[in-house]
Amino acid sequence: MKKVAFYTLGCKLNFSETSTISRMFEKKGYQKAEFTDRPDIYIINTCSVTENADKKCRKVVKEARNISPDAYIAIIGCYAQLKPKSISEIPGVDAVLGAAEKFRLIELLDGFIRKPTPEVHATEIQNANSFSNAWSLHDRTRTFLKVQDGCDYSCSFCTIPLARGKSRSNSIGNVVDDATAIGKQGVNEIVLTGVNTGDFGIINGERKEYFIDLIKALDHTPGIKRFRISSIEPNLLTDEIIDFVAHSNKFVPHFHIPLQSGTDQILKKMQRRYLTDTYISRVKKIKTMMPDCCIGVDVIVGFPGETEKDFLDTYHFLNELDISYLHVFTYSERENTLAATLPGVVEIKERNRRSKMLRSLSEKKRRFFYESQLGNIKEVLFEQEVKDGLISGFTDNYIRVSTPYDPMLTNTLCAFRLNSIASNGEFVEGEEVVINTGYQPNNATLT
Repeated sequence: MKKVAFYTLGCKLNFSETSTISRMFEKKGYQKAEFTDRPDIYIINTCSVTENADKKCRKVVKEARNISPDAYIAIIGCYAQLKPKSISEIPGVDAVLGAAEKFRLIELLDGFIRKPTPEVHATEIQNANSFSNAWSLHDRTRTFLKVQDGCDYSCSFCTIPLARGKSRSNSIGNVVDDATAIGKQGVNEIVLTGVNTGDFGIINGERKEYFIDLIKALDHTPGIKRFRISSIEPNLLTDEIIDFVAHSNKFVPHFHIPLQSGTDQILKKMQRRYLTDTYISRVKKIKTMMPDCCIGVDVIVGFPGETEKDFLDTYHFLNELDISYLHVFTYSERENTLAATLPGVVEIKERNRRSKMLRSLSEKKRRFFYESQLGNIKEVLFEQEVKDGLISGFTDNYIRVSTPYDPMLTNTLCAFRLNSIASNGEFVEGEEVVINTGYQPNNATLT
């Protein structure tokens, strides 16, 4: 029985796909192993979002080869699709599989026998036009369920359409079946993932269904207590979606909404499909309907042409918004993107300075949000990991709560009073409270 280990770089979507490929190996009789357990096979799932993709891939390959010198090493994922030849030239790589081939790797690599030269299976991205089901299981308490893949947008900084192809989706019926099957595995929370999740509904190149209809159907899934939307574009986050989540018993009050820049001038250069007034209206609508809702924001600093004034306008825009945290990305040039050809390149040192300022703002925003929730009693879904004698989990509105480790808490929903913020500001210290009533709607604070 050959042992296989997996390593995933990048997003929740990548994690869902790695987990699914892992189960494919186990069904074929392979034994899943830890990265350091001298496996016979390594499967490395790559990301292409930043310029560090090549460096990270090389580092993981080198480490794998050091641990298990004779292991078979296969590289899959977005970076594998974009740079198959370059990856095949990395010392120690045995195979590279693109977007259309990664779910067929057991079939294509025929026993994982090392050959004198690396195998490359990566067709043009136009051939990646089918949807492959994927979800994570047993890797974390929450399950990441893939509902959509690819993207039809043309943001000037992004390589994802080149790495994953056109927008395509599963059907509502299949997603509900997947969610039901996941619920039978004892999972309490599902996170809906995709490249452009809100664009759900394109099947075989045609618009057949809509995201709002998907979440309405999932709201009746047996077994699952919570659904969380991983990320959704502001132009696709409609009033109807917000209204539904506000009154749903299972969809939690947490939105992650990419912004990227707080100035219309830069948004236009980025070729985003909205301007700042749309973003403001989305945040106001959410907070009107769900005052305790957590709102996360993606933002890019150092985009070509971003002046100091542009950056400060973005900083002040974010500071004034009623949001909860930021994911800050330092712009990096990507080949074959329009942004890489634009004038006004921002120096790396300056990009890093701006990133640091926004990360500091994120810490302040998160702390302010946490403080607004102190004293509330909320349902917490506890994770499996234990750190410094503490077990932690998340409330419906994405507050990390920690308490002294108790094995009985793992993967359970328990009512906790939010007492105080930890000195590092990363989590809230909670105290379990016995509630006589049954499970409460996620959008309600328990009293």
